[in-house]
Amino acid sequence: MEYTKLGKTDISISKVCVGCMSFGKAGTMHDWTLDAQATEGVAKHALDLGINFFDTANGYSAGTSEEYLGHALKKNVSRDKVVIASKVYFNPGRLSRAAIHREIDGTLKRLDSDYLDLYIIHRFDYETPIEETMEALNDLVKAGKVRALGASAMYGYQFYNMQLCAQSHGWARFEAMENHYNLLYREDERELIPICNQMGVSLMPYSPLAAGHLTRPTWNTDTLRSRTDRVAMGKYDRTEEQDMHIVSRVHTLAEKYGVKMQEIALAWHWAKGVASPIVGATKAQYLDDAAAALNVVLTPEDIAYLEEPYVPHRIVGAIDHNPPEGVMLLDEKK
Repeated sequence: MEYTKLGKTDISISKVCVGCMSFGKAGTMHDWTLDAQATEGVAKHALDLGINFFDTANGYSAGTSEEYLGHALKKNVSRDKVVIASKVYFNPGRLSRAAIHREIDGTLKRLDSDYLDLYIIHRFDYETPIEETMEALNDLVKAGKVRALGASAMYGYQFYNMQLCAQSHGWARFEAMENHYNLLYREDERELIPICNQMGVSLMPYSPLAAGHLTRPTWNTDTLRSRTDRVAMGKYDRTEEQDMHIVSRVHTLAEKYGVKMQEIALAWHWAKGVASPIVGATKAQYLDDAAAALNVVLTPEDIAYLEEPYVPHRIVGAIDHNPPEGVMLLDEKK
């Protein structure tokens, strides 16, 4: 495994992050999530591979993702050897001061930990003043409950304004950006990613394999997730025709190099300067594939070949208003 620093901190993270939306009680959010025993199996395999970075959220599977992850890590590794990220927003009060102070305590209790390494705001809150949110987050850093802060999918100007607010008040800034980014969705290359690069903020994209579409030469497969993941359908199905041209090129390069398609798709991320793509794993072998991808080095010609068919997409990730309270699956195909 290879490692890098998180933003401008001294926190060392593996260049593969385990996405823990795959963990939790099935039916509370998705139908395909892993139970506690299977979660421990995947987490232990990740640790065996040298992966030390795990990303969950307070709202994943009604909190059971945090519970299962906390239990799995507690049984298999000392707390100081892992970097745990969780998120706040899809909860009552969004990113208000009261909500942030309440939700961090719930997250720490479920994870059975005294602190969190990285606390990420899951979306931009249109109802809470930026200053209130950034001061509350800074309070958590000062209190020792959180080591570093991050943000997730939002518009570039929103992220910039929040960073500016932190800077002007001498508060903790964001060190990581968890945004929607892959070969089939590159809209953040316009504004958000250049801002992150300018500020030395680490990129840890979610959905780096586009919900599996970059792992096979066909659009759909017969897995439980492919049949039931209506969020993935809502995010990707409407551009299937255009995006299959890119999928085909990933397949061609994989054949050329004698590797799996997912290795090509992940190698592209590191070539683009990504620190640690988040790989959601329902099977241990998916993490083996991700680790193997570190050995794949794409040439500039390879990257141009993969990127050339891309066409602009509608925004998926950043939101233009707060969803109704209780809604977590934003892009779900009805």
